[in-house]
Amino acid sequence: MSSEKDLWVSWEDYNRAVVELARMVHESGWKFDQVLCLARGGLRPGDVFSRIFDVPLAILSTSSYREEAGKVQGNLDIAKHITMTRGTLSGKVLLLDDLVDSGVTLERVQSHLKENFPAVTEVKSAVIWCKACSSVRPDYYLQYLSNNPWIHQPFEEYDSLRPHQLAAWLKKGEIA
Repeated sequence: MSSEKDLWVSWEDYNRAVVELARMVHESGWKFDQVLCLARGGLRPGDVFSRIFDVPLAILSTSSYREEAGKVQGNLDIAKHITMTRGTLSGKVLLLDDLVDSGVTLERVQSHLKENFPAVTEVKSAVIWCKACSSVRPDYYLQYLSNNPWIHQPFEEYDSLRPHQLAAWLKKGEIA
């Protein structure tokens, strides 16, 4: 149950939110050449956007939430390389993530792109959730969260699932 402190998101709500964000970007009229998703949170939206807009997908790994099962923000690590199937990041780029919390990741990645990818001519950012505590506002966001709740996304159930538990996990979903 969602509250002021916690926002619980179902798979259905999550998938719908990604498509609604895509619609918002489309209706803005801005055209982009590539999607750059931030892994891990932007991977799922990045895949969907790449398919819907029929543009190449690039992936940049970042990480700051590692402590206490991913609930405490630490130092931000940005991967040295961007993964893409061919060429280099260039043109108009949509920077995509699931949410903006403090704003540090979004700010640092945008600086990283300016410093290291001169062929990028324009960057706009999009997220599903924008928390009020963020130091920056993305260009596109689906929901503004004025009370800064912790967002419980549906895929987080895998964070505590280990390989030796897979058989039991699969069995719990079976109907007897």
